[in-house]
Amino acid sequence: MGSSVSKLRVAVESKLKSQKARAKMEDRAELDSILPYLPLEIGSSRRLLWPSKVVEALEALSKGPDHSRVNCGEVLSIAISDIRASLSLADPLAPSAPQGYALFFDELMSRADSTNWFAQDIPKLANLLLRLPFLVDVHYQNAQTYGYGLRILGQQESGVVLLSQELIGALLACSLFCLFPTCNRGLRHLPTINFDQLFASLYDSYSENQENKLRCIVHYFRRICLQMPTGSVSFERKLLSLGHHPLQSCVSYPDAGFWTESTIPLCPFQVHSSGLIEDHAIGTLEVDFANKYLGGGALNRGCVQEEIRFMINPELIAGMLFLPSMADNESIEIIGAERFSDYTGYASSFRFAGDYVDKRSVDFLGRRNTRIVAIDALCSPRMKQYKLKYLLRETNKAFCGFLDQSKYSQYMRLSKIMNTVQLNETSSLLVETNDEGSRTEELGKSDEKCGQLKDPENYVGIATGNWGCGAFGGDPELKTIIQWLAASQALRPFISYYTFGLEALQSLDQVSQWIITQKWNVGDLWNMLIEYSSQKLSGETNVGFFTWLLPSLRK
Repeated sequence: MGSSVSKLRVAVESKLKSQKARAKMEDRAELDSILPYLPLEIGSSRRLLWPSKVVEALEALSKGPDHSRVNCGEVLSIAISDIRASLSLADPLAPSAPQGYALFFDELMSRADSTNWFAQDIPKLANLLLRLPFLVDVHYQNAQTYGYGLRILGQQESGVVLLSQELIGALLACSLFCLFPTCNRGLRHLPTINFDQLFASLYDSYSENQENKLRCIVHYFRRICLQMPTGSVSFERKLLSLGHHPLQSCVSYPDAGFWTESTIPLCPFQVHSSGLIEDHAIGTLEVDFANKYLGGGALNRGCVQEEIRFMINPELIAGMLFLPSMADNESIEIIGAERFSDYTGYASSFRFAGDYVDKRSVDFLGRRNTRIVAIDALCSPRMKQYKLKYLLRETNKAFCGFLDQSKYSQYMRLSKIMNTVQLNETSSLLVETNDEGSRTEELGKSDEKCGQLKDPENYVGIATGNWGCGAFGGDPELKTIIQWLAASQALRPFISYYTFGLEALQSLDQVSQWIITQKWNVGDLWNMLIEYSSQKLSGETNVGFFTWLLPSLRK
């Protein structure tokens, strides 16, 4: 008996050691993938650290301007250059970045705010930077629990990175001080991450919206210096598999036949002629009209939908560190980013409008109940947007973003089981009665059972708008229908569409309600879209999809 217990104990201990060793190897692989893009070094026992000269510089900054002499934007830019030299960063900053720091902190910011910034906030940010190696070490220790460690999430690599808000704050402080190495980022198709272009463009071609973007960023830093948030944010690269394998967990990239044959009902469609996506009540997946490089021009001169969202929710910027550009079958979903700023306007009229207190609840991981999905549309598609290849690309892109892979896979598996059982029952019934009405009724009951599988508490709708239109030049009517198809196929319970007052969508509510009354499914609406697009390409029609579908809309 004692021998058996001893053998069992040895086996258990051996298994635990093996699991720990495997976790350490995974942590090492994750760290090795991101390390070339961090400003830290690996010391003894593989612990991360700053070079000693950087520690000296940051410790001086942490003691305040009386000790460091950093009391204005001009001197701050010199201190940044010195720290970068200590890190041996060969890649130069944007030429006008020093002048941009001086312009913002010494001229555009009020004297009182500037004094507080250098006396209180810069020392606290320096202390936060000193804590970065510790925060990263703790992150990887915690990652053993969740398996969501910081790493480069490359193209065609689905996965999640979970970061604490404090670690994000330290990473963004690195961006402010332009401490990230950038020479190899282009090779991995990674976006801009340092803030030098943000400041340089302010000086090179001043605009009020650029100044107000920086006011949002500085306000974020002031907020976290007053009180560090204690939650977390997750970043997920989602994909539709380009190949089909029996054991794969990802849904495959659909072909045209998939959409043509879909019998999924269209979800309810809500139209809002005013209001903003980010102000929608909780319970939605909010669409980021993204560039294929996450963040787009957020850290440069961009100031439209995506860039504004990154300014008012600056924690989104952290994803730009480790998420390369999106391929056609990919999207990025971010959960938990806190909003810190209010604003007014859009593009050239964008203005910082003060503090925003985010009151959304948090989940068990400490993430705020804010779900944002980045999907990039075709740029300047003109007539090619009506070709099947590109209709398929756009619909699948939205489907990838809107899809909850696990719930969708579960639904489809159970749907097949129910339909198989129901068809067997129906076949028996047909032999006995040949009653077509009974068959329709029974199959309807099967669909109803599948619908009951949706979890109303965890199942969220889509809040979106004119994705791929505006600067990207897409057809608003086309993009509206594409997103409706994708949301419906992804089993979302509703889509809330914000038109932003776009004249081309004045009849959207009327059209969407008419389509609902026709009781069409996804395949029906897709086939109508394909027929219209074919006629558009051949020159048989030159009207928009809504008027083509409902000739009564003609004025």
